[in-house]
Amino acid sequence: MAETSRSLQPRASRVGGLTTMRIFVAGRSGQLARALAVASAEGMEIRTIGRPEIDITQPQTVAQALEDFKPDAIINAAAYTAVDKAEDEEDVANAVNLAAAHLATEALKRAIPFVHVSTDYVFDGTATIPYREDDLVSPLGAYGRSKRAAEIAVLEAHPASLVVRTSWVFHHEGANFVRTMLRLAETRDTVSVVADQFGSPTYAQDLAEALIAITRKVVAKGENAPRGLFHATGSGITSWHQFATAIFEESAKKGGPLPRVVPIPTSGYPTRAQRPAYSALDCSRLMKVFGLQLPEWRDGLERCICRLFEPKMDN
Repeated sequence: MAETSRSLQPRASRVGGLTTMRIFVAGRSGQLARALAVASAEGMEIRTIGRPEIDITQPQTVAQALEDFKPDAIINAAAYTAVDKAEDEEDVANAVNLAAAHLATEALKRAIPFVHVSTDYVFDGTATIPYREDDLVSPLGAYGRSKRAAEIAVLEAHPASLVVRTSWVFHHEGANFVRTMLRLAETRDTVSVVADQFGSPTYAQDLAEALIAITRKVVAKGENAPRGLFHATGSGITSWHQFATAIFEESAKKGGPLPRVVPIPTSGYPTRAQRPAYSALDCSRLMKVFGLQLPEWRDGLERCICRLFEPKMDN
C-alpha cells in the first residue's frame, strides 16, 4: 500500500499563532482516559473521545473523528478490561481489544505516531525477577490472550507504534482496587486480601504523564522515533495484601477506615480467571530510551488518597 512507504515526520498545529501538538486519545470513561484528559501538557491539546461518538470496533467512526480533529499522534486508552468476565465472553474481549489495530491503521495512513497501552497479564507469572520486554509471553486467561493478540495486531498494522505495558492501575476515579478496598471497609472490620500475588501498582495520573511525555518525544523525533515494546509501571514491587494495608494506612491519615487486613493465599479467593503470581515489569528500557521513571507506587497512592478524601466543592 502507498501508506506504508510514508515516513513519520515532526508535526504540529498552529493555534492563535502558537505551535500546539494535538493528541487524540481513544477512550473517555476509563481511569487512564480520565487521567489523560487532565494531564498537564503545556503546548498540547489533548482530546479524549469514546462512545457514542466513536466505537473503535467500527473503523468508519474512528476515521471520521480523526479527520475532524487532525491529531499529531494517537494514544489508545480504550480496552476491554473485565478480566473474569472475559472468560465467558472471549469473543467480545477480542473484538474490542483487537480493534486497536483499526486505530493503528488510521495512524499509519496519516503518518502519525500511535501509542497503545497493554498489560502485565500477557505473562504467566512464573518469573522471579521483573519481566523484560523481550521475555516469553504466555497469558493465563482470555483477557491476557486478547491483549497479547492486540499487541501483535497493532505492531503489524503500524510497525512504528509504541506498545506500553503497565500493571495494577489505580486512580481516584473509576473502578479499581483502591476504591474497592475503601468501599469494603465501610461495612467491614476485617478485609481478607491475597498475599501471594506480586506486582507493581501504577497510579493512572503518573502513567498518563509518562504517556504524554513519550508521545511528545516521539512526535518531535519523527521517523527517528523509538518504537516497539516498553514497560511503564509504578516503581517498587508489592503484594495485593501489602497494597491493601498501605491503602488503609493512608486513608486513616485522612479520617478514613482502618480495618484489619488478613493475608490469604490465592486458593482462598477463587476467581473465574487465573492471575499471574508475579507480574512485576522491568522498566529500565523506558529510562534508557526516554529518560523516564514513574514515581514509587506508595507516592502515587498517597496522592490518590488525598484526591479521594479532599473536600468536595459546592456547585
